[in-house]
This record gives sequence, C-alpha cells and structure tokens, in this order.
Amino acid sequence: MQYSDKVLKHFKNPHNQGVIKNADAEGQVGNPVCGDVMKMYLKIRKQKTENRQQEYIENIKFETLGCAAAIAVSSIVTDMAKGMTLDKAMELTKDDVIKELSGLPEAKIHCSMLGVDALKEAIKNFKNQN
Repeated sequence: MQYSDKVLKHFKNPHNQGVIKNADAEGQVGNPVCGDVMKMYLKIRKQKTENRQQEYIENIKFETLGCAAAIAVSSIVTDMAKGMTLDKAMELTKDDVIKELSGLPEAKIHCSMLGVDALKEAIKNFKNQN
C-alpha cells in the first residue's frame, strides 16, 4: 500500500491535533469494521455580514485513534475547514479530501469519509444546540 507524500507528511506531523476545552461543538464517528475513531472539536465565531449573521469555524482540533490514513485525513480536514462558514464546511466531500491529500489507496478511502463525517457531526450538534 503506497501513500502519497502529503499523506505521510500529515501522518508524521498532524496539524490541529488535540482538544479544544469548552468547544462550541463536538462530533465523533467511528468505523466498527476497521476500528478507527475520530473526534472533532469546533470553536465557532459569529460575524454579521451583508445583513445576515455568518458562523465560521474559528478553531478546530481532532483526536483520532486509527491508521496513518485516518490521522492524515483528520489533519487535512481540519486544515480545510478552518476559517470556513459552517454552510461551506457542510459541503466538503470525501472526494475533496482525497484530492487535497493527492490520493489515498483504495483500501483507505473509507478513512476520508470518517473525517468528513466527524466534521459534519460536530456542525450538526452545534446547530441543534443553538
């Protein structure tokens, strides 16, 4: 199984790894088949623009128990989502993640879904609480 240089870079030095204390939202997902578990923490900033209020991801961190691909996916998803509006972040897809990582082996594609799903779960939890 061959990983791209970008996957290896994010696995060896993951970005945004850790916990946000007093996070505005959390989302956790797992895959019972492979055992990977991802948890995302969000800090949301509200800003009024053009007569409407936008909600942005001001900070995002993750905790992941899983393989190299799962950790790399978590890292890149947090990089991609930071600064996005919640609506724009909800549009992220596994294909966006795979492209940003310069590809993933076929057997690890499911890892890209976990990262997107954890992010979306956190956003849904935030919207349900507010």
